[in-house]
Amino acid sequence: MLSAAPLAAQQAEKPEPATTPGSGRWPAQFESLPALPDHVVYRPQSLDRLGGRKLGVYVFGNGACSADGTSSRNHLLDIASHGYLAIAPGTIPADDKPVAEGARPAGQLTASTPASALKVAIDWAVAENERVGSPLRGRIDISRIAISGFSCGGLQALMNAADPRVKTIVVMNSGVFNDGARAINGVDVTKSAVEGLRKPALYVLGGPSDIAYENGMDDYRRLTGIPAAVVNIPVGHGGTYMQPNGGIAAEVVSAWLEWQLWGDTTAAAKFEGAGCGFCTDKRLTIERKNID
Repeated sequence: MLSAAPLAAQQAEKPEPATTPGSGRWPAQFESLPALPDHVVYRPQSLDRLGGRKLGVYVFGNGACSADGTSSRNHLLDIASHGYLAIAPGTIPADDKPVAEGARPAGQLTASTPASALKVAIDWAVAENERVGSPLRGRIDISRIAISGFSCGGLQALMNAADPRVKTIVVMNSGVFNDGARAINGVDVTKSAVEGLRKPALYVLGGPSDIAYENGMDDYRRLTGIPAAVVNIPVGHGGTYMQPNGGIAAEVVSAWLEWQLWGDTTAAAKFEGAGCGFCTDKRLTIERKNID
């Protein structure tokens, strides 16, 4: 059995994950803006190179509902590189090193960011699209908004899913507690929020070793009358957020967004049909309902 000191030394020696600009057509960046000081904004580095593409909006709740708006930076940079304005609550840490979310200790936790921060992000994007002098003016398609989140952040996404501006929801390594517990101060959501979803929903889980697996799978089983899918990537609760370009999870999410928000047929083929692209992908497993 390893002692605490050698384990701490091993963790200290572990290199920080490299930040990657995304796998899409438009390499992305992140920044803190004075007009939105409690959020981190991710976008393509060159807005002029977007051509006729307007930016979709992807609002994301952090793992542990933390105030580190860069804790899933590679995931968010990858989404942004496909032509999105991605926004996470929180700030950029002073040392500019993301703190990854992992397994959480038992007991009551407290969210460091409010669920309302996701609505604030949507409000800001809508206003920024109209604001005279904004570099984003006229570049955002406010009819194409998705809400998402990791772990505690996924619960925050569910708390905001009824917003009529949101067209689809992506819940990642998360699910409403099956025992009905409200284990996180500041997060108040029940299974009724899942059962009441009336827009396409994607769950991305980490397989049976994910502490959110049973909650997320139960959520998925409760979804009715909407296109829905659950993808399991066997990596546990930590997901692939900080893998280069966000790993396979970002690939799945970007395909879902392109299909649900833009009607892209190539992206749809990843989910539709008996031989769908993700159906035969050995890196993951997928279940679907109300999808042709």
